[in-house]
Amino acid sequence: MASSRKNRALYIDQEAVSALILLKSGMLSPVTELMNAEQSKEVLSSGMFMGKTFPFPLILSPSGKVNETILTTTQKGEILDLICDNAIIGELNVDEVYSIDPQERLRQIYGTEDVSHPGVSATHKRLGKYAICGDYTIDYSSAQSIQKKIAEAKEQIGAKHTTALFMAANPLHRAHERLIRQSLERTDLIVIFLLKPYNNTDLKYDLRYQTLEFFVQNYLPRNRVIIVPLESSYIFAGCNEVILDAIVAKNYGCDRLMIGQNHAGIGMYYDHHNANKSIVDRLVGINIEVGVASEYVYCNQCKTLVSVQTCPHGHHHHISYHAESILELMQQGLLPPAVLVRKEISAMIVASLYPNRFKNLAKLYYDIMPVNGLLEEHSEKDFYVELMRLYQTTSLT
Repeated sequence: MASSRKNRALYIDQEAVSALILLKSGMLSPVTELMNAEQSKEVLSSGMFMGKTFPFPLILSPSGKVNETILTTTQKGEILDLICDNAIIGELNVDEVYSIDPQERLRQIYGTEDVSHPGVSATHKRLGKYAICGDYTIDYSSAQSIQKKIAEAKEQIGAKHTTALFMAANPLHRAHERLIRQSLERTDLIVIFLLKPYNNTDLKYDLRYQTLEFFVQNYLPRNRVIIVPLESSYIFAGCNEVILDAIVAKNYGCDRLMIGQNHAGIGMYYDHHNANKSIVDRLVGINIEVGVASEYVYCNQCKTLVSVQTCPHGHHHHISYHAESILELMQQGLLPPAVLVRKEISAMIVASLYPNRFKNLAKLYYDIMPVNGLLEEHSEKDFYVELMRLYQTTSLT
């Protein structure tokens, strides 16, 4: 609704709104409210909150001169409107305002404060010098609807184990498919949290959802995989992403989390006993099993998708599944080989990126493709699928 301006206001962005919704709905438990100065210091010194791992203070610290004026003049008990995109989305009852070090905040989240890092640069612009805490109201029905969907899916099949996957699917490729199938072998239900970032992404969320839904509906047991959106704000960025993923997955009702070896933030390190550790080993009090899947490649000797841990051939025989490179082919209007991306999915994406590409699609289709003799209407997606089938014809090659 439009702002009535009866109260003074804080202006926040969609990333802050998504974090506030997760917090209010209990999806970031053990943290259930914005942290005050004392709680922030506790988390900074220990990496723990109420005996459980939490990687950094959960605070609201909006940037801007208007916000800074409000934060430096507000009093405990004042009610502030929370405004996003010129609409009141909630109210906050001020409890405490305290100063923070923006550079330290960046180090907590990203492990660096170097503004050449794209995430650091974006977060630095939206981070103020003061944090505010207090009880607040906000519509968190979106998180509740996801909770309900997961609970209903579990009940429908009597799931004893539910596994979470966090995925951008940008684009969905064969290695993603293998990860999903492998996870499905060890669980009753998979919940795919499809990331929905607010910053510019290469493929729109709806298109990524469409491709993932196509794969699930056509090639997997339909009642054992569900897709839900996760509005991925800056708190999921950087070196602590796995920890936040585990916390959110657990609070949404999952007892397992499966991640790939190249998942952000899983980097290995050596502890003071010189033992090989990963960030997964830092999880304390978060009762969720975390599995790390193998890296998958296509081996031109094995002639199939393989794990690098089981393939006897060298790396020079391997084709890696680099999402950025695959997407670049599509953005240039090229269909990736079917060993990289399923042809129907490539067709959906390229058709979306290049709408109305052909002058006379019907004639082109009829001239090039095998048909049953009848004039039929075909979409650009149909054309790309059939074109890929011709690419795969080998009798004359």
